[in-house]
Amino acid sequence: MLEAISLDQLRTFVAAAEAGSFSAAGRQLRRAQSVVSHTLANLEAQTGVKLFDRGGRYPVLTDAGRALLQEARSVLQGMNAFKAKAKSMANGLEPELTAVIDVMYPMQALTKTVGGFRAAFPHTPLRLYVEALGGVAKPVLDGTCALGVIGSLPTIPDILQGEKLLDVPMVKVVAPSHPLASVDGEITASELAKHVQLVLTDRTDLTAGNNYGVFSPLTWRLADMGAKHAFLCAGFGWGHMPLAMVQAQINSGELVALTRESPECRVPPISVHAVYRHDNPPGPAGRWFLDQLKDGSRACPTTLAATRGTDAGGQ
Repeated sequence: MLEAISLDQLRTFVAAAEAGSFSAAGRQLRRAQSVVSHTLANLEAQTGVKLFDRGGRYPVLTDAGRALLQEARSVLQGMNAFKAKAKSMANGLEPELTAVIDVMYPMQALTKTVGGFRAAFPHTPLRLYVEALGGVAKPVLDGTCALGVIGSLPTIPDILQGEKLLDVPMVKVVAPSHPLASVDGEITASELAKHVQLVLTDRTDLTAGNNYGVFSPLTWRLADMGAKHAFLCAGFGWGHMPLAMVQAQINSGELVALTRESPECRVPPISVHAVYRHDNPPGPAGRWFLDQLKDGSRACPTTLAATRGTDAGGQ
């Protein structure tokens, strides 16, 4: 008998509980009171549970009725979500959005975009990965992710279509205790080569044999940007970091920006692109997500000029 319970019965049960009477529920559902009473009586017979106490002027939920009311609401909400998602998919909306984001993309702009996505597409699950170098391109190439945001990989594979998002300014930083923090005068390539450089390494083989922005033969290679950040703060070496990620620590003095560097040591801003396969362009949710990433990036720091204790012309 339980298998025969219908959504209509649950909808009638919730309406009667919330309206406070069978007649009010009938008006809400545009049905006669007798139909509401009959529907609820059948539901009670099928469940074997008395849902309403009918001894007074108005029906009152029993303890069992109150316990089952929330379950009934959950079932109806789930069905509404099912219908909304099915309708969206029929109109071309992706059933799920999967994206891989480069560690170089400003996290503040990403979280703003994700918050907006949740409000705009409440029934579309979002699956995000944060990677670096080839770890961003590979899941898009193999179809694991529909979208990618590439920054730390200088070249975009031909199979991918790219859209420019922003340029991320980079800055060399060290802990205040590091010897480079107290160098008087211009910092040259030969000076950088004397010290350990903390470098991101690729989890894939897409960048095998290539080095980007490496000036020192003394390198510690880390596959995680969070670890690199922590090692820099601990004074284990020097390294390049996205300005947005370290701006607050430069301002507070926890990190020192090495802005007096010779021209050959300067690293240009990293160009960040959204990418997707030519044969799998973004749908409505993906396109909205990419457009918001472009808008959100406009509020990110672009210069060290306002940074306390650094040179205005620094990278």
